[in-house]
Amino acid sequence: MAQAFQKTTCPYCGVGCGVNMVLPNTDKAPVPPVSGDEMHPANFGRLCVKGSSLSQTLIDHDRLLTPSIQGQSTSWDEALDTISDKVAQVVKDHGPDAFAFYLSGQILTEDYYVANKLAKGFIGTANVDTNSRLCMASAVVAYKRAFGSDTVPCCYEDLECCDLLIMVGSNAAWTHPVLYQRIAAAKQKRPQMKVVVIDPRQTATCDIADLHLAIKPGADAAIFSYLLCHSDRAGVVDQTFMADSTSGFDEALTCAHAATPSLSFTADFCGVSVEDLACLADWWVDTEKTVTFYSQGINQSSSGVDKCNAIINCHLATGRIGKEGAGPFSITGQPNAMGGREVGGLANQLAAHMDFATPGAQDLVKRFWQAPNMATENGLKAVDLFQAMEAGKVKVVWIMSTNPMVSLPDTAQVRRALEKCELVIVSDCKNNTDTTAMADILLPATGWSEKNGTVTNSERCISRQRGLLPAPGEARHDWWAICEVAKRLGFKPAFDYQGTHDIFAEHAALSAFENAGKRDFDIGHFQSVTQAEYDALVPVQWPVPKGQPAGTKRMFADGQFFTADRKARFIPISPVLPQHARNQEWPFVLNTGRVRDQWHTMTRTGNAASLARHTNQPYVEIHPRDVKALGLQDQGLARLVSPYGQAILRVKTSRATSPGQVFAPIHWTQAFANQSVVSNLIPQVVDPLSGQPESKHAVIRLEAIKKPLFAAILSTQALDLSAFLYWCRIPSEHGFYYEVALSSAAEVEQTVRDLKQQTGLSEHWMTYQNPLSGQSRMACLRENQLALLLYWHDQPQQLSVDWLVSKLAPDSPVLEQERLAILAGSLAHSEDKGEIICSCFQVGHKQIQKAVAEGVRSVAELGTRLKCGTNCGSCVPELKPFMPIPVEQSA
Repeated sequence: MAQAFQKTTCPYCGVGCGVNMVLPNTDKAPVPPVSGDEMHPANFGRLCVKGSSLSQTLIDHDRLLTPSIQGQSTSWDEALDTISDKVAQVVKDHGPDAFAFYLSGQILTEDYYVANKLAKGFIGTANVDTNSRLCMASAVVAYKRAFGSDTVPCCYEDLECCDLLIMVGSNAAWTHPVLYQRIAAAKQKRPQMKVVVIDPRQTATCDIADLHLAIKPGADAAIFSYLLCHSDRAGVVDQTFMADSTSGFDEALTCAHAATPSLSFTADFCGVSVEDLACLADWWVDTEKTVTFYSQGINQSSSGVDKCNAIINCHLATGRIGKEGAGPFSITGQPNAMGGREVGGLANQLAAHMDFATPGAQDLVKRFWQAPNMATENGLKAVDLFQAMEAGKVKVVWIMSTNPMVSLPDTAQVRRALEKCELVIVSDCKNNTDTTAMADILLPATGWSEKNGTVTNSERCISRQRGLLPAPGEARHDWWAICEVAKRLGFKPAFDYQGTHDIFAEHAALSAFENAGKRDFDIGHFQSVTQAEYDALVPVQWPVPKGQPAGTKRMFADGQFFTADRKARFIPISPVLPQHARNQEWPFVLNTGRVRDQWHTMTRTGNAASLARHTNQPYVEIHPRDVKALGLQDQGLARLVSPYGQAILRVKTSRATSPGQVFAPIHWTQAFANQSVVSNLIPQVVDPLSGQPESKHAVIRLEAIKKPLFAAILSTQALDLSAFLYWCRIPSEHGFYYEVALSSAAEVEQTVRDLKQQTGLSEHWMTYQNPLSGQSRMACLRENQLALLLYWHDQPQQLSVDWLVSKLAPDSPVLEQERLAILAGSLAHSEDKGEIICSCFQVGHKQIQKAVAEGVRSVAELGTRLKCGTNCGSCVPELKPFMPIPVEQSA
């Protein structure tokens, strides 16, 4: 008899996909692969490769299982007593602002709610901020400036039914792949739908673009200032809508004209051709159903708020908001960044989408909570918070489910701050992260499939994340740990919740308290929700006021906003370029972003070996002209140096970037690669209004690392490779797989001695040396088990890694006939897939080339034969170049 699916929500990006999960038959049985929930309105059954691999991430030998103080295991009671005693002491001696929370868009709304309540209502500090500050704070401030509220006006359907989609600062094909596939399917169904990508790089998202504007980094706002002017000149401004529903147009238009006086001036400022900009302008004025879809390329900027408002201005001027297929749509990077915004997860917010600037909000929240020590002014935003920590003003910080040692800019400063802080508390699932290494107290937290609560996605859709598996060891929910500290601080009556159902109901009641349509966020329908109703909650888009259980698809359809006069505000914008510009000392611009199959700092996806096969090492993407000029080697090593630090990355030659610009992904940490933390290079430059860092932009120089000696190392045990010039640990099903580099061959002998000493391996070695190629290979067997394997070479080699890793398994002895194959790096009869292109089905480029040689002529045919491209679709842009060019196109 088939087991019933349990429904939950994916813990990755802000798309918020529904997931079906079958529970294992026994406690020790592995969790079967998950599938997409066909009934969930975000994904309708589709999952990206990260979501599809969720069950693999539950196999983790690095779970944090017990509380510890200064590295010594302890009980929960002792840990919580220590925390509450220290918080009470610093508040008494230094005031409430000596304490801070630093939270995450990956915790649940209920966790966020109690942290916000404890700090702002009962301890009396607004020092509650979150890593969501790093991804969507600029969008929040822009919405508030324009609408009087942090309200995303659109829904996902608008992306499918619009006639013009402008995707700016977003590589959605890799960062929000399920949503991107919905867009791609809509365009295939309606070929007349136009897609424009505005991005300095040619990304996978350009695969469906009718037009790509490869702008200068940071020049986005000028594009939209010009579109505002062009709308006025072309007579497509909606005079009736502006008169009834907006104010401030004349001032915004005057500013836009001054900033972008002509087509040629704007094109030159943005670094694009006159023809391309004119094409976009013509499509804009001719297309009423237009959505502008924007993400980190807009938000992570020293003028991110202005960029967002420049976009919103264009939609307000043309009345393209509150209608089907129209609106400015910010997409969030994390699964619950929106939920955190709802309950006051940012330092300038209170709760229920109120903030300290909302008239009467402080008194309203204080009365509802019966709060004895209500905070009265904004707290410290993320970067300011860590600077205050280093200055000794913040003496206790509680970090939850985030890795600021990697995600915040200027890692050196973050390290100094945490070293200076008197008590660093870290709640996490993982035992070893760059941030847990800085903790005084570690608290084992529940993870996905164990946590129980709600999340809100980018279209305002509230979904349930359900606790389906038992928590391992002594892991506890974040909300429980917060409430236990609150009780010890003397606030038990306000934090005596029996479960997340109670917290959600209180959160809903606060949203409706003295609201009556005055505020955008209202989920009053749920203020009397029963436990059974909460358990069965189906996805719904807020607002969900009392009497409207179906929720709200899109906002502002009535032309009414949440300002004092109910009119939206135009904001005058003067576009500026990033704060730091290239110069002779720092001749390159670094752009940062993500790779297709990894997530944030890899604490979750780094457990899945299949997700490492598409991109298994940190890299820097460099234009061929610069590679040649600097004497770099493709797949070699380069040192990136900025005024703040350095990183060593693999070189990837690519025409996707322009000369003078480079791109590096953000994922790798010191736990995965010792010299490759990209945040080392990023300055702490922030938007003055949102406090969001300009993490997409830094100025650097590149240095070639001449003639390093590379090696692949496979071992049954973890190794200390700190003496290496470079190392990267690549997730594997068995044992440990490293790619490493030494400065020169002269270091090999000493390195081998060190590794033998570490592993205790001194005999049963097989060796091979080729003086012509410079290759040197060594393997150690222990009782016919592969224990350690070293492949030295002067440039990267292709090995049958899957087979070699399988020989590290304790139940896979090395047979006599396999010994030479171990040194050769592959079995003679094993298939060489080549570089993995499709992670879902582990299809490599050599398999694809073979299929094309045998007559495959389309991506669809390729999918029929090899399955690649038929699951999440993320690899489709990479499959297309393999297809033969039709005769009529090549003529």
